[in-house]
Amino acid sequence: MKYEMKPLPFDPQRIKGLSEKILVSHYENNYGGAVKRLNAITEQLANLDWDKAPTFVINGLKREELIATNSMILHEAYFGGLGEPNQPGTALAAAIERDFGGVDRWRSEFVAMGKAEGGGSGWVILTYQARDNRLVNAWAADHTTTLAGGVPILVLDMYEHAYHLDFGAKAGDYVTTIMNTTNWSNADKIYEQHHKN
Repeated sequence: MKYEMKPLPFDPQRIKGLSEKILVSHYENNYGGAVKRLNAITEQLANLDWDKAPTFVINGLKREELIATNSMILHEAYFGGLGEPNQPGTALAAAIERDFGGVDRWRSEFVAMGKAEGGGSGWVILTYQARDNRLVNAWAADHTTTLAGGVPILVLDMYEHAYHLDFGAKAGDYVTTIMNTTNWSNADKIYEQHHKN
């Protein structure tokens, strides 16, 4: 399988509060790097002699495959959530009301989690958990600590590459900016595809 980069779903010159430079760098280097890495790993795995390969090679490749895959998926959800700000659609808004007590309550939790990760690295993920048919805000310290069986609906990248060029150490200002540029259209589509009626 060959993975392809998805195009940016917005004009990087038009995201209020984030520079074109940081968005393009993030997209090309971090997201693009994950896709390239995943393709290289996939090729190595396809050519691996599983009966003869040392366990450390298998462990290393499978670990790197997980990191690159999750980085790709989470970056796609992150970029999918940026654009012209709007509100969640009817179905997603109802689910947020049910599971968090309202959009404002969800937002308070999501923002606080993002600010708590500031200065570190990781992700804040509004996740659909099919097991319990509910939404949760998941914390991830890296690309491998996402909720098992969860589907990322809306993602906040808290790695410094996402904000340092524009905000320096002011991670909280970055979180506020992201929340003011949240476009829920992609989140609505993902939720509609995965939630149980």
